Amino acid sequence: MDITNQIVIEKAKELGFDLIGFARAEILELEIERLNGWLGNGYHAGMEYMSKNVGKRRDIREVFGNARSVISLALNYYTSNKPNNMPGYGKVSRYAWGNDYHIVIWEKLKLLEEELKKLDSSFNCLSYVDTGPVMDKSWAVRSGIGWLGKNTNVINSEIGSWIFLATLITNLEFDYGTRLPDMCGSCTACIDSCPTGAIVDEYIVDSNKCISYLTIENKGEISREFRDKFDNWVFGCDTCQDVCPWNKKFARPSNSIDFEPDNNKEILIEEILEMEPEGFKSRFELSPIKRAKLNGMKRNAEFIRTGKIAF
Repeated sequence: MDITNQIVIEKAKELGFDLIGFARAEILELEIERLNGWLGNGYHAGMEYMSKNVGKRRDIREVFGNARSVISLALNYYTSNKPNNMPGYGKVSRYAWGNDYHIVIWEKLKLLEEELKKLDSSFNCLSYVDTGPVMDKSWAVRSGIGWLGKNTNVINSEIGSWIFLATLITNLEFDYGTRLPDMCGSCTACIDSCPTGAIVDEYIVDSNKCISYLTIENKGEISREFRDKFDNWVFGCDTCQDVCPWNKKFARPSNSIDFEPDNNKEILIEEILEMEPEGFKSRFELSPIKRAKLNGMKRNAEFIRTGKIAF
């Protein structure tokens, strides 16, 4: 059986994916030009991996030799819950309220691949979930899933930007989507609201100033220049998405219970500072928060409490 766009869409939606787009496997010339400019300005901060494998990011066929198409998939993770902003607590980015999205999406991708291979034994693919030298946002934009917002998140006009992206590279050809127009217009809500001024220009984020980077990927200390600017974010930051008009108007709850908040929506600062390794492992074993590691979370908690590193 020939695998068509509709078959992929139906199978993917049965597994819970909300958006599915198709793009031809082509060289990303403009995207790499922008990436190189971003790297040249040092906006990747300590994420040295971003400067590696640029050739593979440019030409996806260097990742998967038989690549003809890229299927982009998006999974909505928004819930109707709101942070309580209670005194003494650190806020956690919405994407980490529930289970680790990598695990959730990998399971769905595995099932999707199995279903498609049953239909066509010649179907072959390679999948990524926010890993590897694949520019998932660029492929999502090329496939028509959404446009790149000024905060560099992919925005969909029907459900906003609270979405996880997955990329499936395949040897089959499909009917391809078209880019959506940029619907940000003259809006600068995300730029104006960034607590640390990390969105230094439209579509450009300086990771050196980004709270999400500073609290998660960052392995060093947090500069005192950001004292009193963290707005109690202890893991990640959602400010630029919270203020986005598209999210305010169109965000709708996810159909997946995996992203419902457990007990990680907000975390008591003193609890983090007193946490032992075993307690950290037990509580965050299935959470994205484990990426920051215990030392990182203690650093973040101490910075929020005092505005400086105390250990």
